Amino acid sequence: MVIPLDIDKIMQIPNIIKTISKTLKKQNAKTIIVGGSVRDYFLQLPIKDYDIEVYGLNSIEKLEQILQKFGKVNLVGKSFGVLKFIYQNQEYDFSFPRTENKISKGHKGFDIQCNSSLNFQQASSRRDFTINAMGYDIEEKKFLDPFNAKNDIKNKILKHIDNHSFIEDPLRVYRAIQFCARFEYTLDKKTFELCKQMVKKEEFKELPKERIYIEFQKLLLKSSKPSIGLKLMRELGILKYYPELQAIIDIPQSPKWHPEGDVWTHTLMAVDKMALVENINTKKKLKLMLATLCHDFGKATHTQILSNKISAKGHEIAGIEPTKKFLYRLTTEHRFINDIALLVEYHMAPSQYFRNGAKDKTIRKLSTKINIEELVAVARADFLGRTTPQALRGEYLAGDWLLKKAKELNVYNKPPKALIQGRDLISIGLKPSKEFKKILNMIYNKQLNGDISTYKEAIAFVKNNLIR
Repeated sequence: MVIPLDIDKIMQIPNIIKTISKTLKKQNAKTIIVGGSVRDYFLQLPIKDYDIEVYGLNSIEKLEQILQKFGKVNLVGKSFGVLKFIYQNQEYDFSFPRTENKISKGHKGFDIQCNSSLNFQQASSRRDFTINAMGYDIEEKKFLDPFNAKNDIKNKILKHIDNHSFIEDPLRVYRAIQFCARFEYTLDKKTFELCKQMVKKEEFKELPKERIYIEFQKLLLKSSKPSIGLKLMRELGILKYYPELQAIIDIPQSPKWHPEGDVWTHTLMAVDKMALVENINTKKKLKLMLATLCHDFGKATHTQILSNKISAKGHEIAGIEPTKKFLYRLTTEHRFINDIALLVEYHMAPSQYFRNGAKDKTIRKLSTKINIEELVAVARADFLGRTTPQALRGEYLAGDWLLKKAKELNVYNKPPKALIQGRDLISIGLKPSKEFKKILNMIYNKQLNGDISTYKEAIAFVKNNLIR
């Protein structure tokens, strides 16, 4: 299927790509833009990367020579028929069409054969989904759609291309999940059944955590509704590999605070709320998304029903261990995991402090344990991810109050800076010793309590009370 269209009027193609295409045409070679950039054009999404397949050229070395006339060439993928071309700090992938055949276990167990004589349909048949198998012929100004992806886009359906090649890479199940969430698509019935079969196989269990984590990140960071992907994980039977998520399904909650239903339902709503938060860097957003996903893990073991009253006292602390277990299945970033566990541990603090009218010293001390700005973001998603009247109005008074107090106390996203340090003790005549740490801790605690608020007061306290 060919969709004639003048791409220059509707899709930005860098001039350098056009120039290289014309040069290759003189060598009787054809350049076709493939993959995500063509898909994203039809999805009306920003185009970030351009991948170009070159047909009809006799060797990768010849392509390398041509590209070197226009910019730098990184040869890291040359053995797989891929050259990374760098021009004005932008990177473009130029590749030869290729076939891939599974010859052994693992994601590296593929026999890859470059073949520039393949036609576009043959080359694109190795791709996972129809929406990723479209192309654009630069010189002929034609879209190429051999598997009717445009119809799938119209119907918002994610459909695989080939049964045999699809099942060769079990990671494609996770890709299906994140694509469905990102584009708010329905998984095709046949693709769904194929994925369900793949989930049961040993190779699915043995996928490297690094590859799974990348797909998790795309699900959480690129979706407006990550809940779509999480629901699909449940439907496909994947949650048995993530018992911490499975455990919160059907855990009841107090109808007063959670009229929306069980912990699983609430968690999905909270994650979707956090997904809407903008203007923060990627790593921080990932931290907050994962903390929101994990924040109620402790309810699986600490929910009680007494006299028809449902409570989950202590679930914040109980959630620390399952949070770490879950995250270590995805990554070994210890500090990152510990930061997320802290957000889980303290996620109830903003509401508790607001309800109890916490004093300034309590808020200062909280800032030494956790970033208050990040904490309130997670607590807000928790509070709004439900169907109470306040949540439906988008109100989280406790969070607003705590942020206001934290700004007034200058502990919004960091603890108070210590008024004095070891060198200050030396300057007033004290000799360095093990006592320094005790003295500095004492002064800092008084600073947090509000008993001492200036450098002058801190030095005076030391002179009057600690120097004999």
